[in-house]
Amino acid sequence: MDHINNVTEFIFLGLSPHPGVQRVCVVIFLLLYMAIVLGNLLIVLTVMTSRSLGSPMYFFLSYLSFVEICYSSTTAPKLISDLLAERKTISLWGCMTQLFFIHFFGGTEIFLLTVMAYDRYVAICKPLNYTTIMNRQVCAVLVGLAWVGGFVHSFAQVLVILHLPFCGPNVIDHYFCDLLPLLKLVCSDTFLFGLLIVANGGTLSVISCVVLLGSYVVILFHLRIRSSEGRRKALSTCGSHVTVVILFFGPCIFIYLRPSATLAVDKMVAVFYTVVTLLLNPFIYSLRNAEVKKAMKRLWIRTMKLDEK
Repeated sequence: MDHINNVTEFIFLGLSPHPGVQRVCVVIFLLLYMAIVLGNLLIVLTVMTSRSLGSPMYFFLSYLSFVEICYSSTTAPKLISDLLAERKTISLWGCMTQLFFIHFFGGTEIFLLTVMAYDRYVAICKPLNYTTIMNRQVCAVLVGLAWVGGFVHSFAQVLVILHLPFCGPNVIDHYFCDLLPLLKLVCSDTFLFGLLIVANGGTLSVISCVVLLGSYVVILFHLRIRSSEGRRKALSTCGSHVTVVILFFGPCIFIYLRPSATLAVDKMVAVFYTVVTLLLNPFIYSLRNAEVKKAMKRLWIRTMKLDEK
């Protein structure tokens, strides 16, 4: 670590240099962050308290919502506080910590979405063996593997950055610590490290996305023999998942498949996958799922009755 002691902190340029725009952004992002936390927390509580949502699909959904709360919390609070500050700084180790957790929770979400696609494949293509294949032990192992996969992915990304020399300048043209903006500050050739980032981040996103979409092609093929009602229900459930996959993987692939350059639009794309997508997911899964809506209604009724007592 001696080779990076010249830089002890980084300065963010943030989303906008204009104070008026920053004040508006504070209100917007505070409301968005609160909606993300409350929306995903509502899903977690609904799944935990509802007996009708005991299937593996909702088990994975609750973990996905929990991960999204953690994922949004790695960037949104710092972004909001920086919008109120004149000098937007973060320490070197604070930057590395933020980078680690962004990719840890982001990688975990990628693996969880893959696990959820496998769950839908088993439920639709092997319905008679579903409860045997997707038992509690298997579900717990799959969730554990998702966490481990996220950790390995993130550790590899941070390991790359830790071995790079930062000699100055220390100004990051972004609102959080991410790989590409940090690579621009390295005072050595980063071509090889860029390839490693593509291999770890970009390729992981592409392969996962292809596997996910491929699994739904197989599911659609099997739906041909189902009744119209069965097809409708299966497509409704899978449609929610496909929507989330596209919204999450699209921006990630756009960002992490070109490590040699950054674009002006990158910050807006980052806002999309660190804030907007996380906000939309609770609405996509709740508004398109009748069972979740019914369970939320029952939870609300129980809560109101407790308040009356």
